[in-house]
Amino acid sequence: MTGITTISEHNYAVDPDSGVFVTASDLLEYLFCPRFIYFMYGLGISQHEDRRYKVVKGREVHEGREKTNVDYLRKRIGCIKKETDVYLSAPKYHIKGIVDEVLTFSDGTMAPLDYKFAEFNEKVFKTYRFQSVFYGLLIQDNYECHVNRGFICYTRSKNLLKELLISPADFDELQQMVCEMLNIIQNGYYPRGTESSAKCIDCCYRRICV
Repeated sequence: MTGITTISEHNYAVDPDSGVFVTASDLLEYLFCPRFIYFMYGLGISQHEDRRYKVVKGREVHEGREKTNVDYLRKRIGCIKKETDVYLSAPKYHIKGIVDEVLTFSDGTMAPLDYKFAEFNEKVFKTYRFQSVFYGLLIQDNYECHVNRGFICYTRSKNLLKELLISPADFDELQQMVCEMLNIIQNGYYPRGTESSAKCIDCCYRRICV
């Protein structure tokens, strides 16, 4: 697709043919703090995310979303077809994941729809935005279609649906993040930590992060 670079076009010290993939969950951890990827993959130290309430509840929401999200949400945005729980991979971008819903529109474009066990508070977090970009790139690569937007359903705000515009620059920024994650995983690169000290207070790695 025009306007999107691949791993081999980025000037990073990574092996483009390694067969290593990153997931949307990896991206969320990276955006919270890049060192999560180092501790998880470089040192093999689990964060035991299964113990976190929101993670567990989020999984329950995904399992039950067909009961809570009615078709009017999709019809309202002009969706003519949907596919649910679609596993996709894009080897040239080194990404893979399961998209909650892949939506098709009458103009031929497609978009991801992602469910979040969260309330909408006036803005879309960067983590949510780039997760949508991540799924958008998977859809665009696999379906050979144009993806210029994504959708997030906030289940704790009465299934409020928010639309996000996605540009080629967003795809390229995503690829830069993926490249750094690959550099951490393949080469043991120790990345910068988060710029927000507030995130460190309750971090499971705070005792070993220096």
